[in-house]
This record gives sequence, structure tokens and C-alpha cells, in this order.
Amino acid sequence: MQKPVQWGVLGAAKFARQFMAPAIHAAGGARLAGLATSSAAKAEPFQAYCPDLTVYDSYEALLADPQIEAVYIPLPNHLHVEWSLKAMDAGKHVLCEKPMAMTAAEFASLIQKRDETGLLAAEAYMIVHHPQWQLVRKLIADGAIGKLVHVTGAFSFDNRADTGNIRNRAETGGGGLRDIGVYVIGSARYATGQEPVQVDSAIRWEDGIDTFTEIRAQFPDFTYSSYVSIRMHPHQEMVFHGEGGVIRLTAPFNARVFGEARVELHRPGLEVQVTRFPGDDHYKLQVESFCRSIREGAEYPCSLEFSRGTQEMIDRVLEGAVSL
Repeated sequence: MQKPVQWGVLGAAKFARQFMAPAIHAAGGARLAGLATSSAAKAEPFQAYCPDLTVYDSYEALLADPQIEAVYIPLPNHLHVEWSLKAMDAGKHVLCEKPMAMTAAEFASLIQKRDETGLLAAEAYMIVHHPQWQLVRKLIADGAIGKLVHVTGAFSFDNRADTGNIRNRAETGGGGLRDIGVYVIGSARYATGQEPVQVDSAIRWEDGIDTFTEIRAQFPDFTYSSYVSIRMHPHQEMVFHGEGGVIRLTAPFNARVFGEARVELHRPGLEVQVTRFPGDDHYKLQVESFCRSIREGAEYPCSLEFSRGTQEMIDRVLEGAVSL
């Protein structure tokens, strides 16, 4: 049997504590080996389920350990590029939270470093590892809904009360578009394989961050509309509407947390076929895919080039937006 990939986590972020560190710990082919934090109290919840975890008092100390092969980076958005480059310079494979960069142009240094080092570097865009999205992609490609005409997307939650949250702070790259816009945009690109030719948008700003964004776009073969907000009741949905049917995802982005992942295929005659995915953990599947790419050379389904394409559309949304 192959040795499990030895993982380290840079920082004891809440998301790492609740989702990604447990996923690394549970994933086949992976071992959660290290955590970098100067706070013993923040390390304790990780050690509760991973008692042999090595705790480093700095990010640099973890990166200097030759036993660590891959790092997961859950730091605030504006630090992603810096620490991804430092990790690759230290010889580590990198899985970095989205958005991996603040602008599409910043992906150039990441791609160059990846190519120079031969390491695997990727944005932690977990949804492409979930079988519901792989099914949707196949259904569209196979013509299950005929010619695709329009795609709609929505993703919202309300965190206005959490004033200290990095998503509510402009200086840490906050705002709804960078945090969750990657999902309504990237999922449409992934499912269809197409890129936008025209993008229009409107944004409601609050203290330098976008709290509501509406997007309208023209792709080569279909039109597109979506919205994201961090000031609205929680909701998420993606709909692909074709001439011969409709595909609807009820929990497209937070499967199991928001609810059971279901793909509804609406066909003529009011027929509805529902495929359920009650137990699939896309975070665990993401780690396992990453490890297979390291150990076996398997193609990783979310390249830096793909993530750069999503960021290019986000850049266009930000640059061309009218204010609400």
C-alpha cells in the first residue's frame, strides 16, 4: 500500500476546524499530520479527533518540516497567493481555499510556480468532486434536456451580525462575490464547458464590500442570470433550462449542510426523475482526489487554469457593475 500523503494546515480557521481538517483526517490516502497555530486553545479541537497531530507555532515552522508533503490553506483571501507561493517554494503541494487569488492576473505567478516546481497546486473548489455535479455535466453533454437555453443560480446567507467576520471586512478581501460568487459562476462553467462572451452586473455596497450582486451574462449557446448575497435569508439553487427539460439542484454548494443533495430532471409530460446523494462528502472526495493526483499522477479535475477562468468572470462582474 502507498504511504498516505502527510498534510499540514496553515492556521486554525473555523472552516478548517469544522470541515476540511476532519475531511483530511477521514480521507483515504491522507493523514492529517500537522497544524500551524500559536494558540494552544485553537489547536485543542483539532487534537480532540486527531491526538497525534503535531502543532507548530508558526506557518514557517510547518513549511520547514520535510515530513509535511501537502498543505491546506484556509487563511483570509488576501493572503492566499503569498502563502501558496511560500508553500510551493518549501516543496509542498498546495490546496488553497477559494478564491485562491484576488484577481485573475495573480494566477500567473501561481501557475508559473506550479510549472517550475512540478507540484500540484489547486483551489479548494470542492463541488466539482461531488457526484451530483458530475451527473449534471453528463446530462447536459448527453442532451438530456435538449438544447440548453438559460441557466439561473442563487446563493445567499446573512452574516450581518458577525461584524468581525473576514467576509465583512474589505481589507481581508471580503464580500459576497469572492466568497460565494465562485459557486454560481464556476458551476455554470464546469457543467457546460463554456465561457461568457458578455457580462453585466449590479452591486449593492456596504463599507467597501459587496453585499448583493446580480449578474447577467451571455454564453455562446445560452443566457445566464444569478445573484449572491451575504445579507439575505439562506438559499441556494442552480437551474439549467433546456428546450426539452430542466435540471435543478436543490443543495448545489453546501450538500448535507444546507440539505440533501438532489438532482431533479424535469422532462416532458411533467415527469420528474430525482437522483439523491444523501451521504457524499465533497470535502473528503476532494482530498482523496488530490492525494490520487500526487501518488498516482491522476488528472486533477480543478486546475489553476479553470479557477483563473472563474476569477476572470468575477473580475468582469466587479469592473463593470453599476451600483444599487
